[in-house]
Amino acid sequence: MTAAASAPPEERGLARDAVRLLAATPDGLVHARFSGLARFLSPGDLLVVNTSATIAAAVDTSRGDGRPVAVHFSTPLDDGTWVVELREPPGSGGRITDAACGEIIPLPGGASLTLLGRYPDEAANRLWSAAALVPGTVGEYLGRRGRPVRYSYVPEQWPLSAYQTVFSRHPGSAEMPSAARPFTTDLVTELVTAGVVIAPITLHAGVASLETGEPPLPERFTVPEPTARLVNLTSAAGRRVVAVGTTSTRALESAASADGTVHAGHGWTGLVLGEDHPARVVTGLVTGWHDPEASHLALLTAVAGPDLVHHAYGEASETGYLWHEFGDSCLLLGPRRR
Repeated sequence: MTAAASAPPEERGLARDAVRLLAATPDGLVHARFSGLARFLSPGDLLVVNTSATIAAAVDTSRGDGRPVAVHFSTPLDDGTWVVELREPPGSGGRITDAACGEIIPLPGGASLTLLGRYPDEAANRLWSAAALVPGTVGEYLGRRGRPVRYSYVPEQWPLSAYQTVFSRHPGSAEMPSAARPFTTDLVTELVTAGVVIAPITLHAGVASLETGEPPLPERFTVPEPTARLVNLTSAAGRRVVAVGTTSTRALESAASADGTVHAGHGWTGLVLGEDHPARVVTGLVTGWHDPEASHLALLTAVAGPDLVHHAYGEASETGYLWHEFGDSCLLLGPRRR
């Protein structure tokens, strides 16, 4: 049976790195705690982590007719507008589907939001491009008026600090890059002492793809030159490149050429990995547990193959692993590649 984690593990009496870890390799499945991650990695392996920090991207307000709405600010576009999603309050959790182009939504503090068009095109039915009229920048406004995005499986509101990881440095993610949440400073120290190398990328995650089969939308990313160099050296040495999260995987693979060489770069990525577009660089993945219908699973398959992902999810379901951002973890180690 599967269940969503409804609160941070700290509220269940656990340390962050005490959540369960299922290590899935071609040699079999092993149940452990996340604090034991180092036992599954080798000296010279590279962990690639996302330094994006979560922003308070949700604003509770009411539409012009008085109906409550939660506005989720997903991603800033190059022209200064934002991609947003309109949802019912967290207790209800559903999408709002009757909004119209040109609708003006009042925001707290005398601000407002104008819906400009469906995003990414008129065939879409979940996201909008919108112009925000707020005092100062949208980031400053969200810092004063926003709260973390949450869904109905998390009934209580938790502070923004609960949605940050030990690697959070650059604000920009509407939803936490949650695969890294179980890492602690002690665990990072243990990994480095054991000879595991850690390198950063940044990818600002938008709101999750919550609809069955919906592909991930373009997101901003940066792969620094030192990280690109470390990835290439690790691959050349026959060691593992292990991405922490689907966000780190997407960033690295977006910076990879056809021969698997990673180059420094930044910008937008619309890359969609899957069984027909396997990973060229990433050979392992630390991840949380996602709904089976989520597009994230195609990315997991691109790294570890469908059989290993299927076996891992079957085992997690049978043994009661907890889903979503406050839940348990999985380490997928696919076949080594040169």
